[in-house]
Amino acid sequence: MRKALRWLLALTVLIGTLSTAGAATAAQQPEATDIKDRLLAIPGISLVQEKPYPGYRFFVFTYTQPVDHKNPAGGTFQQRITVLHKDVSRPTVFFTGGYNVSTNPSRREPTQIVDGNQVSMEYRYFTPSRPSPTDWSKLDIWQAASDQHRIFQALKPVYPENWISTGGSKGGMTATYYERFYPRDMDGVVAYVAPNDVVNNQDAAYDRFFENVGTEECRDRLNGVQREALVRREPLAERYAALAAEHGYTFTTVGSLDKAYEATVLDYVWAFWQYSLLADCGDIPADAPNATDDEIWNSIDTIAGFSFYSDQGLAPYTPYYYQAGTQLGAPSIEFPHIEEEYIRYGYFSPRSFVPSDIAMRFQPSAMKDIDSWVKKNAGQMLFVYGENDPWGAEPFRLGKGARDSYVFTAPGANHGANVAGLVADQQALATAKIQKWAGVAPAAVQQDAALAEPLARYDARLDVRDVEREPTLRP
Repeated sequence: MRKALRWLLALTVLIGTLSTAGAATAAQQPEATDIKDRLLAIPGISLVQEKPYPGYRFFVFTYTQPVDHKNPAGGTFQQRITVLHKDVSRPTVFFTGGYNVSTNPSRREPTQIVDGNQVSMEYRYFTPSRPSPTDWSKLDIWQAASDQHRIFQALKPVYPENWISTGGSKGGMTATYYERFYPRDMDGVVAYVAPNDVVNNQDAAYDRFFENVGTEECRDRLNGVQREALVRREPLAERYAALAAEHGYTFTTVGSLDKAYEATVLDYVWAFWQYSLLADCGDIPADAPNATDDEIWNSIDTIAGFSFYSDQGLAPYTPYYYQAGTQLGAPSIEFPHIEEEYIRYGYFSPRSFVPSDIAMRFQPSAMKDIDSWVKKNAGQMLFVYGENDPWGAEPFRLGKGARDSYVFTAPGANHGANVAGLVADQQALATAKIQKWAGVAPAAVQQDAALAEPLARYDARLDVRDVEREPTLRP
């Protein structure tokens, strides 16, 4: 079914463009042979820069998108995309992290597995891919999926082989939403560490996670430091004020320095498990009540980051918090190891991190729709989670309607979980499936999945394997 309408794409690729005159001109031009010229012949694409990398061509482009895909004449914006070009005869991986796009060459795990091209998209409303003036009501999961759909339609005639979409964390969520709204575009989906907050106000799964993750000793160390940072709020908040004065931090959005201090401390345990490993527990003060102020401060700052909840730290992530507060949902957790007298505000909702002049209204049906669709319709989808990643406490699950789809968990892994970290049989199966969906599985692998391994050699500069660290708590 995925390929049934593929022949239509070459005929209809120009339908979604915003300039009919430009489309007519492009249709009359002879086919270019250089890949850069072929890409630039696509209406709406402009070259920002080309960067060399051995064995590839790497381009940074902007692509003209409508602010509202339901009203293409209602204004446009320039969306950043990058293309890591291998060969038009190879499959293509469509990646988004759900935030900004890197303008340096990099290769995601599925791209290495299939030895293919990679198209990467900056998520709408992350600067500079933000309309001006900004209509925040047009930032939703359907509009973003439609961005990907138009990019795919534009590039598919240039890259005619199979396509796989992928992303990590919010990017894994994005790949899933794209599949829900445009299930005929991709030949497979690889979604890493993608949270699935089906019912926003039911978050007991996160509390259960923190009661059992890691070891009791490690949990006690982390809980002790977190509690002690609130017990010593007065002297450590003075240090925070000095840091803010030194760097010019302000706290209009969150409301006050004191609120920002508490928000950072309450993120501490979550941030540790999101970005660190059980082996890192040795770096956490073992006896928090007798630790120095410096030890408590440094541990909180290193893991959670005191700069983030300033206006300056929050500003780049307004689009995420807007989406979390309107569609995606956000966790709220309990702190049974901390007495109520030390917690003044509690866990903050996304509304607290978005400027007050931006209107927000939560849509509880959005994630229920996605969850139901995945259970009933998932086809050729792979979800990978980390055993010790708190965001995996509410994962995507497959129902009876799912076909050739899988949910795997990497033992001991954090928010950087990947196929390479799975147990051997799952790693081989996942690798074989990705290659099969991409149309490049070797004959031997088609007969025996245990023989599957990435088709491209590991490149320490090009291949990203470490968790993509975002300051503080966000997927």
